Amino acid sequence: MTTTIVVPARYASTRYPGKPLVELRGAGGVAKPLIERSWEAAIAVRDVARVVVATDDDRIAQTAQGFGAQVAMTPASARNGTERCAAAGDALGDADLIVNLQGDAPLTPPGFVEALIARMTADPSIQEATPAVRATPEIHRRLLADQQSGRVGGTTVAIGTNGDGLYFSKSVIPHVAEDRVGDPALPVFLHIGVYAYRRAALDAYAALEPTPLELLEGLEQLRFIESGIKVRVVEVETPGYDIWELNNPHDVAPIEAALAARGVA
Repeated sequence: MTTTIVVPARYASTRYPGKPLVELRGAGGVAKPLIERSWEAAIAVRDVARVVVATDDDRIAQTAQGFGAQVAMTPASARNGTERCAAAGDALGDADLIVNLQGDAPLTPPGFVEALIARMTADPSIQEATPAVRATPEIHRRLLADQQSGRVGGTTVAIGTNGDGLYFSKSVIPHVAEDRVGDPALPVFLHIGVYAYRRAALDAYAALEPTPLELLEGLEQLRFIESGIKVRVVEVETPGYDIWELNNPHDVAPIEAALAARGVA
């Protein structure tokens, strides 16, 4: 199967405008813009035909072309990364699978994407797949503490016995009685924001209007579930470090610390 990875990036982020161009220092103090570090995470994935940066902003496009990336200009009207992937059009080539590796997730391990590709190659019935890690007791407690403080610490997913996602939420799901918190076997899964789609599923998504739960939660994958398109959740092993996304200025420090700890220049 042929796979294209798309790294969607927009300048006009509500929480952090211009974040694709924010510089992040790695090991040895080397500074690179976020979009370059996300692109580097994408090109580290094995057996991928092409990696495309999809954006609606000339500044991001010029920066990406400067470090050697292929760029697809997409409409500013794209409402999320999945729509932007679909809008990449001819840049997707003849790909059977399209992977959305979001432009604010430079710490995504290549093995997570490879696991999605492997699962969809093995099972042609899967139309979309996304990874999740089982929350450790420490992560579970942190998610609950963030929720109690009114912060979103991450997205969790409830998974059916067939492996499909039942629901994704920025609230911590499922509810767990207080005396069970700390049990490492609990079915609390932290969603990792990477998606792999078959071409037909991606095209179908782009033709659908945003759905009520998608809009309430601010989670693009809910459009699939609300529209009756199953989303397979692939459990992956925790990589041994936090997979921070760059959503706010205060996320810069932990991402830089993780890059330095991993020896990423």
